[in-house]
Amino acid sequence: MFLEERRQQILEYLDKNERVKVDVLASLFAVTRETIRNDLNALAAEKLVQRCHGGAMVIRRSLQSKLITDTGGNFEVLLQRLQSQKRKQIVQQGKGKNMKGKVCILGSFNVDIVAKVERFPKGGESLLALGSTLGPGGKGANQATAVSRAGAKVHFVSKVGKDQFSQFAYDHLTSSEIHSFTLYQSETEPTGNAIIYVSQENGENMIAIYSGANKTISEDEVAAIAPELEDSDVLLVQLENNFAATLSAMKLAKALGVKVILNPAPFSNHALECLEYVDVITPNETEASQLSGIDVKDLASAKEAAQRIVSQGARRVIITMGSRGALLLDGNQFQHIPAFPALSVDTTGAGDAFNGALASGIANGQSLVQAATYASAFASLAVEREGASNMPDNPQVLARLAQR
Repeated sequence: MFLEERRQQILEYLDKNERVKVDVLASLFAVTRETIRNDLNALAAEKLVQRCHGGAMVIRRSLQSKLITDTGGNFEVLLQRLQSQKRKQIVQQGKGKNMKGKVCILGSFNVDIVAKVERFPKGGESLLALGSTLGPGGKGANQATAVSRAGAKVHFVSKVGKDQFSQFAYDHLTSSEIHSFTLYQSETEPTGNAIIYVSQENGENMIAIYSGANKTISEDEVAAIAPELEDSDVLLVQLENNFAATLSAMKLAKALGVKVILNPAPFSNHALECLEYVDVITPNETEASQLSGIDVKDLASAKEAAQRIVSQGARRVIITMGSRGALLLDGNQFQHIPAFPALSVDTTGAGDAFNGALASGIANGQSLVQAATYASAFASLAVEREGASNMPDNPQVLARLAQR
């Protein structure tokens, strides 16, 4: 076995087992302990593992797997191969794989610059902010945090620039509860960023986003996450990345038999182009209005909009409606999920909280109604906290569910 192959397999072992002893690896690969120590020291120098007494621990970061194809990375050929394998698996196994409680997220990482204001400024007006913060954000990163806090494993895939914020992104993800991540770097674009106003009147927000490196993910980079996707129960995507990459990830997930949740935010007409690959689409009221052409302003109009979205090819629709709760349409069956009472402080990450918790619930085997109810409770706790990435944990959500 070549040195590079052995080190790659060491990384794969650590990704599954979290930590390992030198003696175990020496026996596994039939080499000396000194050889394994050299391997671990080299991987630690690349910041791929953390050395500890007698062995090593995984660092939750990109464990870059090679492409599972001999076609030079051609995505369509890879897809055809996986679809052929899936057909064989269906014949041989019937119901497919068991639940493992893992979510894969392809999404954005942004640096959030947040200004608290008494009220939103009018056109041409300058306001003195009451305070400001700089922190991690992006719909993908926020949703990955929500999944991990809600009790499922998550592998987060994103892309940043080669600037001062790329190390910030790496440090944040490494120190977070996110189980593992793949962080690509763009040669041409900076790390994405968002300028956010949060009104102290009602906790509402206004956001301007520059996507930067998030828009440069390639098909080869999507293909490289196939091993993580194959090990997942749910793929959660949004529309802050380039659509070609997002569509490729959805196709790959379908070929692997993985459920797909699309959070169509920020809104793009591209959402209508990929509904055949989506198991659940989760627009808010504004996005549902744009998808359906029906002005969503109450429960009755939300039902009309959901039916229109289904008629356009969606399988299941969940429209999130803030204080009015959420409306679920599965087949011909409507289900209204009432909102949980909350003292709103900052609504910036409410949608991300809902989607992450929803994905976690589905990955852990909950029905769609159970997962949506759990997600509603999770989001109600998230809006009571400052910061889009400041998420509640599973025991807090269970306590809120018990109150109802």
